[in-house]
Amino acid sequence: MNTTNTSIHWTDDFLLGFGPMDETHQEFVTCIAAIQNAEPKDCLVLMDQLLEHATAHFKQEDDWMMTTEFPPRTCHMDEHAAVLASITGVRALARQGATEKCLHLANDLARWFPSHADHLDSALSHWMCKIKYGAKPLVFKRSVANVTA
Repeated sequence: MNTTNTSIHWTDDFLLGFGPMDETHQEFVTCIAAIQNAEPKDCLVLMDQLLEHATAHFKQEDDWMMTTEFPPRTCHMDEHAAVLASITGVRALARQGATEKCLHLANDLARWFPSHADHLDSALSHWMCKIKYGAKPLVFKRSVANVTA
């Protein structure tokens, strides 16, 4: 179904060094990729899964920001709210038969997520590691290009 060049898949490039966040981000990428590769008949179920995941995902990050008084939390939380509103709106349209909107949203999220993670989530990851561990996050990335079978 995906006919654009915005396909997303998990890569170590998305790792930020705070384990709970990295795990949640991997699940988020999996949800987006599932919609990108879905048949129209499967989109509603996948949108329900995305909404459930995104709601918990963003609540977790918002809670971290609030409980630790993360300084730039307002902008970050506003972006989460906007994405949730988009997911909710597209889910409603898909329920009315416009399942093609699901692919458009998934492609938009595939373009949005890397920048969001690089800029907003990386700062939160550093903040959480400093608070929890007293140090900066360490990230070890595999180079799959150098792996031989």
